[in-house]
Amino acid sequence: MPCRTHARACGTAYSEVMSEHPRHPSPAPRLRAAAGVLRDVFAGPYARTFARARQDEDDLFMVIVMAEALGVPNPASYYTVELLPVVYDQVHDWHRRMGLDRSPLDHFSCC
Repeated sequence: MPCRTHARACGTAYSEVMSEHPRHPSPAPRLRAAAGVLRDVFAGPYARTFARARQDEDDLFMVIVMAEALGVPNPASYYTVELLPVVYDQVHDWHRRMGLDRSPLDHFSCC
């Protein structure tokens, strides 16, 4: 195994000598794999909880954006009206999760 004094005596940098050495592969793939294992170990048991929390936030966002169409006064309707085309694709899934058989919107029927 080359040492720093040997590398200096040969006139090469120690990092050049070590990069050519086959026993020292890059640690990046092993670190990524270890990070994935740790993520699974610590966050794995809570994955369902995280997914449910995200779904609840998405449902709340949908209600806020569509509040004016649902008949609820919305002081921010000027800003949320721009988001309506984005959320129209998700109306069917949303009203099914809320337990509604049909869409609550008069001007938009999805089923």
